Amino acid sequence: CLVQTIQKKAGPFDLLLCVGEFFGSTPEAEAEWQQYKTGAKKAPVHTYILGAASQKAAKSFPSADGCELADNITYLGRRGVFTGVSGLQIAYVSGREALQEPAPAHCFTSKDLSALVAPLTGGSKFRGVDVLLTSQWPRGVWQYGNPPEVNTKFCGSDSVADLADHLKPRYHFAALEGAHYERLPYRNHVILQENAQHVSRFIALAAVGNPAKKKYLYAFNIVPMKTMEPSELVKQPQDVTENPYRRTAKDKPKTGFNATPEEERGVPMDKTNSPAGPVSQGSFNKSFKKILKKQPPQPTGPCWFCLASPQVEKHLVISIGTHCYLALAKGSLTPHHMLILPIGHYQSVVELSSEVLLEMEKYKSALKSFYKSKGERCVLFERNYRSQHLQLQVVPVPLDRCTTEDIKEAFMVQAQEQQMEMMEIPEHTDLKQIAPPGTPYFYVELDSGEKLYYRIQKHFPLQFGREVLASEALLNIPTRADWRECKQSREEEEASCKQLRDDFQPYDFAWED
Repeated sequence: CLVQTIQKKAGPFDLLLCVGEFFGSTPEAEAEWQQYKTGAKKAPVHTYILGAASQKAAKSFPSADGCELADNITYLGRRGVFTGVSGLQIAYVSGREALQEPAPAHCFTSKDLSALVAPLTGGSKFRGVDVLLTSQWPRGVWQYGNPPEVNTKFCGSDSVADLADHLKPRYHFAALEGAHYERLPYRNHVILQENAQHVSRFIALAAVGNPAKKKYLYAFNIVPMKTMEPSELVKQPQDVTENPYRRTAKDKPKTGFNATPEEERGVPMDKTNSPAGPVSQGSFNKSFKKILKKQPPQPTGPCWFCLASPQVEKHLVISIGTHCYLALAKGSLTPHHMLILPIGHYQSVVELSSEVLLEMEKYKSALKSFYKSKGERCVLFERNYRSQHLQLQVVPVPLDRCTTEDIKEAFMVQAQEQQMEMMEIPEHTDLKQIAPPGTPYFYVELDSGEKLYYRIQKHFPLQFGREVLASEALLNIPTRADWRECKQSREEEEASCKQLRDDFQPYDFAWED
């Protein structure tokens, strides 16, 4: 195929990003897709696609959430941010702007855009994103620039224009108009009034294999913004123009972004009540008053692990940070078996934003110190399969019980016995690089920093992590492999938690905050 040819000639390329309608409508296209689904064919490069932009195409996507559609082909989801291991930040919005509520499956709403913008732009260090992918063109992008070969009267979305104005992408790619258009680069600052910022480039691509042979593929190299020197980043090319989206307030259409600053940032209007509710232990209540300034992702239905959810068993909570919390594992394998969980609704580690990941690392470090004081080393594992909310399991193993190498070997051997091949992730490699959003996986992190990974194919034993640690080779408590066999009464759980909370307090950075 063409991609394979370009990969050989000019590659290697890390990613292929598809912004138009991915699925063809002909029987031939359907037959070819079945070959990718069955594994008869494989995409030659990691491929990330936007979702449906029409009612007809919506049937090809299982849900609004991202998922792996075939080996090496990942549907990104309705909206979100994908960060590569190099730090390259790609924001995306699938489909068309909704004209009514409830929005059809192939459309996005102003709420989707606010949920995308708020976490990104909330920090003082935000400068922009590296890449923005949208199905629709931004309305008015041609202002001050070279004209496109489309009917501009009916072209584009005002909300996408506002999105581009907020996110300041270095490259913005779109499709749907069936035309190729490379706009002159435009400024993201006002000369002599604001500090110099990087320029943005908008590139629209035509449909693959179009009869007019208009350009439908754009190959480029990009250094992530976060690794660039500021002076290099803000260099202005000679053909740079004014920003097409900086219109006067009266000319600017009212979208979901410019209603009020609070709505724009997704800030909840009621700032008086803690979303989590009270806890029975008196002085511990203060931790629950740390209300997030930005609304974390919300579940679409009941969730046992979202801290604001009525289903959460709050008596199991040990510590609450700004983005994560610590809880005693229900039916714990050992008395000190804990869970690190995001406060907001995230399904897996690879979906976490940078600030949530950072705090998760702080909890890992605190727990390692805590276990070390007890003569224990810790093993962390995550199962991103048949679970809707990330639970990072943290299990201590006595130092005199076995070595780190014993633990590693037990996982490798027991996986092999079940026809599963665990691989070791190279040092300094980000899990996101090998497990794009939507990929089901099992992941282990040892106290040495070594990481093991298995990409779940079809079926996976749900208790595998516990089974390995409970086995004779390690903790030798095989009867505790299933958490349902280890349940305690509410009173026993409360007593265990109070003791653990008191023991952990000297290591709890959230308590100090």
